Amino acid sequence: MTNSNTEPATARDDTKSAVGIPAWSVIAPIACWLLLAGVVIGAHGSIYASLLGISLITGVLAAVHHAEIVAHRVGEPFGTLVLALAVTLIEVALIVSLMLTGGLATTALARDTVFATIMIILNGLVGLCLLIGGRHFGEQSFGLHGVSASLATLAAIAALTLVLPNYTTTVAGPFYSASQLGFVATVSLILYGTFIFVQTVRHRDYFLPADAASDHDALETPPSNRVAIISAAMLVACLGAVVVIAESLAPTVEAAVHAANAPKALVGIIISSIVLMPEGYAAIRAARRNLLQTSLNLTLGSALASIGFTIPAVAIISLLTGQTLTLGLETKETVLLMLSLFVSTLSLNTGRTTVLQGTVHLVIFAVYLFTVIVP
Repeated sequence: MTNSNTEPATARDDTKSAVGIPAWSVIAPIACWLLLAGVVIGAHGSIYASLLGISLITGVLAAVHHAEIVAHRVGEPFGTLVLALAVTLIEVALIVSLMLTGGLATTALARDTVFATIMIILNGLVGLCLLIGGRHFGEQSFGLHGVSASLATLAAIAALTLVLPNYTTTVAGPFYSASQLGFVATVSLILYGTFIFVQTVRHRDYFLPADAASDHDALETPPSNRVAIISAAMLVACLGAVVVIAESLAPTVEAAVHAANAPKALVGIIISSIVLMPEGYAAIRAARRNLLQTSLNLTLGSALASIGFTIPAVAIISLLTGQTLTLGLETKETVLLMLSLFVSTLSLNTGRTTVLQGTVHLVIFAVYLFTVIVP
């Protein structure tokens, strides 16, 4: 008798906890694209720019919501991988399109974008996650094997693509010759492809939160395939809108930076920060729920996806069009990159973090921003 009463109650609870799609998360991307249509037909002005900014924020919130639905359906670490790859692929498409239309003015665009992304992620986002998580929980833990694999892969790709071009002699740096560029692009794809295989197949357990079973979401009924497919489509729509809005706001941001007599490089940092908002917001939310492993999967995975896809893509464009591709960083940026990788290796080498590690990363990020403004 007891069993018969319990089963329907459990079924009702499961049905109640199943994930749905709220109306606001569908309306948000539609509103974003309608506002972008207004830009195409000539709408402009400070008020319209403000509306675009508001729609961008709602688009980010909707993207994170849909990413969480997809992640809940497919499980970790596939969920974080979906968000990282979606943002990166859209960003790569924009960079390639700008390179094809921008000519010589865009020879260093990929390098600057990738470097800004790495610095924002390794120091800004990771620092915030560690600081917020440490403040709420004192000490947080994560799987050391997965993070070590991510950092090792990131360090290798970053050094090969952004540092080594300054020291090769076939052509004077900061450039690669055609054969060198093709080889490094291939190596980058091999490294990133191997990392994805390890993350999702061979050693998937390295990237799973140790306390995933105790997380509230893990106790809920996963969404249906139909809901997950709709959310995946909405995720792409949201991310596309976020990136395109960020690009459409670039002239306004550039004008504001110019009016403040700030360096032009600050524009790239601002745009990269906006593009990374969905991943950053999702990573910080995970850290506040004591899921630091998920935060690190998102942040480090995004950095790897950015450099692992962007460099091979722009290398192919460069080889096909004969366009020169500037890859090597200047001395100041090289020092900051090496410092960021070195500190990340030290701060994430024990499997446990506190507010101290977060503070160190944020200080390096502050130095990066300051030296952009005051070179």
